[in-house]
Amino acid sequence: MSLQRSLIIPAYNEAQRLAAGYARLAPTLEAWGLETTEIVFVDDGSTDGTLRTIQTVYGHLPHLKVVRHEHNQGKGAAVRLGWASAKAPHVITIDADMAIHPTCLVDVDNALATSAFAPGSRATDGTIRYGHLTRTLAGALFHRVVTHYTGTTVRDTQCGCKGFSLGLARLLGLLGFIEEFAYDAELFYLADQLGITPTPVPVTWDDISGSTVRASSSRTFLRDVRAIPKTKYDILALRGAADLDISAVRQTAIATRQRGLVVARHEDQSLIVFPRDAGINAITMAPQLGADVTSVRLSELRGATYQAV
Repeated sequence: MSLQRSLIIPAYNEAQRLAAGYARLAPTLEAWGLETTEIVFVDDGSTDGTLRTIQTVYGHLPHLKVVRHEHNQGKGAAVRLGWASAKAPHVITIDADMAIHPTCLVDVDNALATSAFAPGSRATDGTIRYGHLTRTLAGALFHRVVTHYTGTTVRDTQCGCKGFSLGLARLLGLLGFIEEFAYDAELFYLADQLGITPTPVPVTWDDISGSTVRASSSRTFLRDVRAIPKTKYDILALRGAADLDISAVRQTAIATRQRGLVVARHEDQSLIVFPRDAGINAITMAPQLGADVTSVRLSELRGATYQAV
């Protein structure tokens, strides 16, 4: 039975919460069938034994993949590494504590049958109620800031559960810059620029102890969100024929040891999108694919279909 979905779970010093999180997730995995679901854990430079605990708690699963940053780089960086490592056509990010009820993952997965971007939403009647007035008011303020700078109308950009098609996830991972808390807001901005309309999926959640947002994180969030509309998201690509053979791209990428590419197809051309630091490999692959090395703007990727290589 082929993989149908990849669950991306970023983890930083989560050793104490992994067992309880798995207990919440297990019934959903069993309902799906363990053979159909890939679990991609990203240990973001943990120092508390998270890596060892992942193997203890999740090691029996048939499709477990663990990738790691040597040093903590932030949740955005961890999620992007998970996207680059995923294989299944549906990709769903979820926090390690499983605060979003894992039964909701079924609805997110189902939404991806017709939508490339299905973010979970904790909002009820336009409001996310955290159980603490201060957090609720702070969340409302964050929403106003995000809306102002990104233009998104989605109420809950910061929900830890989001679903994507694999191609879109890979592309967003290549395009994004923000490594910390505001990476979610950047996703919605980029999706809008690409012409992708999110399909929010209602989710239920529990306020699980152990997660904190420091004042310094809030300051970084505001700084990063304000920078989003000013950022130049141009990216390295190869420009080729509309009927470019994806198998040829894959074989050439393997030969040059280049991972994580995305082919953006239009009616008149194909764009092979590379990581921004992969110039040498792009130059090497171009003549083999009959393509030209170029830099593309977000507008040139808008309205395409996206295939992960």
